[in-house]
Amino acid sequence: MRDLSGDHRWLSLNTATVRQQGDLLAIIDACARAEVRAISPWRDQVAKVGLEPTARAVRTNGLDLSGYCRGGMFAADPERQDEVDDDNRRAIDEAAELGAPCLVLVVGGLPQFSRPGSAPSRDLDAARAMVEDGIGRMLDHAGKAGMPLAIEPLHPMYAADRACVNTLGQALDICDRLDPDRTGRLGVACDVYHVWWDPELEASIARAGTDRLLAYHVCDWLVPTTDLLNDRGMMGDGVIDLRRIRGLVEAAGFAGYCEVEIFSQSWWSRPMDEVVATCIDRHKSCV
Repeated sequence: MRDLSGDHRWLSLNTATVRQQGDLLAIIDACARAEVRAISPWRDQVAKVGLEPTARAVRTNGLDLSGYCRGGMFAADPERQDEVDDDNRRAIDEAAELGAPCLVLVVGGLPQFSRPGSAPSRDLDAARAMVEDGIGRMLDHAGKAGMPLAIEPLHPMYAADRACVNTLGQALDICDRLDPDRTGRLGVACDVYHVWWDPELEASIARAGTDRLLAYHVCDWLVPTTDLLNDRGMMGDGVIDLRRIRGLVEAAGFAGYCEVEIFSQSWWSRPMDEVVATCIDRHKSCV
């Protein structure tokens, strides 16, 4: 297991962590000041400042990317399939332009929430089938772009609206069916906030192995949690056994960035440089 206590060279900042304090170019500047060497930007943030200016800022500051957020939201009425596919192809192309190592997929829940305007449904199995079909349709384009797709399972509380894939095991089942030869085109993003509770976590991480573990996200689970979306904790402030989980992913062969991704009204209310400095400190002491 790597010793992260001496520096923060393996810290990546998911730019949602400070999204309310400034635009993406300001976030990149803050990372450069703090010598954070990697980020994972969100598509809406890139769209606001432009793809080419973002790519230029990444290159100028010598930044790596640990991922690109996000593609997905596949469940939709059949007549909206072209819309879904076009959106995901654009996400793949943007990720490739920025030099991301993977495109993170938040796969979507029931159709009316994944793609508003779709007919209401309570059929979660059908939504999961739509998700798998949608990912399958993207594999050829992703392969041509050289962009691996990382399925991110989300906590079951998001099954209806954000992701009907809720465990690493479910995500890996999709990977095995769509990419049985483990070509590197399809894998998973392991976010501790979503998977820490899973009794099958250790076995699933070992099953994923180096070629399926494409991204690793860290934060913490607060007790009590006051908002299921925007009350994530800073590492060390909650109940997740972060060291144990990192040990599991590294034992499985993962040697990439630990990506800090915190959606939090509390942390969004603080100065950007303070948040980044705290991420660095907790990366060294808690992750």
